[in-house]
Amino acid sequence: MKRVSAAWSRWPVWSGYAAALWSFVYGCLGLYWAVGGSGFPFGRGYDREADDVFSLLAGANPGVGGPVIAGLGLAGAVIGLLMAQGRGHGVLARLMLGFAGVTAATLALVIPDFRVLMLLTRLPFMPIWAFTGVPGGLTVGDLVPWARINLLVLVLGGLLWAMAALAYSRRIKQVCLHCGRGVHGARWTSPEAAGRWGRRAVAVATVVPLIYAATRIAWALGIPLGIPRSFYEENVDSGMFIGGLAIALMAIGGAVLTMGLVQRWGEVYPRWIWFKKGKRVPLALAMVPAGLVSVFVVPAGIMEIRMAFIRGIDPQEWAMLGPGLLWPLWGLALGAATVAYYLRRRGECPHCGLGAPSGPVVEAEVDDAVRS
Repeated sequence: MKRVSAAWSRWPVWSGYAAALWSFVYGCLGLYWAVGGSGFPFGRGYDREADDVFSLLAGANPGVGGPVIAGLGLAGAVIGLLMAQGRGHGVLARLMLGFAGVTAATLALVIPDFRVLMLLTRLPFMPIWAFTGVPGGLTVGDLVPWARINLLVLVLGGLLWAMAALAYSRRIKQVCLHCGRGVHGARWTSPEAAGRWGRRAVAVATVVPLIYAATRIAWALGIPLGIPRSFYEENVDSGMFIGGLAIALMAIGGAVLTMGLVQRWGEVYPRWIWFKKGKRVPLALAMVPAGLVSVFVVPAGIMEIRMAFIRGIDPQEWAMLGPGLLWPLWGLALGAATVAYYLRRRGECPHCGLGAPSGPVVEAEVDDAVRS
């Protein structure tokens, strides 16, 4: 565990190399697909779920897509290495940073779709479904085809490029690579300011999933809220509404946990977690799941918006698409709330010494948290 923590603390050093390696490997895959290799994961005829609604690359084929992936992969490998070594200045540095930012956003937020979030919400149930079967007559293998796994690979690449871009931007600004602080810090990054705008972000990130959950719970209770009665009766035995209920309960759980980003029990374990009560909640325990959900929710919401433009919204079926149109807002708000949580709790940087020491948890704070 200590080795993992030590390696993670060096992310500004290795993130550029990791992004370069990811780009090189995926670029080699592109070259393989370009020369006729199997497994091309995009486009009709290759991705069995691809259409103009679900996939942004529904029209892709290996003859064109393969060389493009190979070229971009090679460019990413070179740029990632230059960024990792701190090369470039002036216009070149800004161009490389722009390439990294666009690549990160494209891989993590634009190309993926709701299938990434689908995998996340179904992951806890897969061990059970492996023995009982998936509701609706599917198998676990049907839920994890290569095209869906590839979307997770793209998200991983996007996250690596985001880390590389952040580290490189800090090098350019000549601030601490680990915490981003310099001699003169921006006001919005102070713990007090982060507390104010973080509470607003948490409010949005809590309400949006509850809107979605309300419609799915109503369906599970036999109330066709926002859908025609005929549609409900046709699908009542398909397992669709039970699956929706499971996702709704996860959304409610996520909303409750999101509130912890601005509550004392999100910083100090309360009494109902008896084996940890009074101890500090590790930053990563709150930030990693919240950050990942924020990344997964945004592309799912973008797909819902694309679907609404292509197919339109039937007022009698508003609950099918309506709540999903708010998901990009949910993801952005949750991401902002996660950043605010970090800014409030990061304390003194062990690398540059800037920032107020977090110090031990004072007794009054522990008592407040434990009583909550």
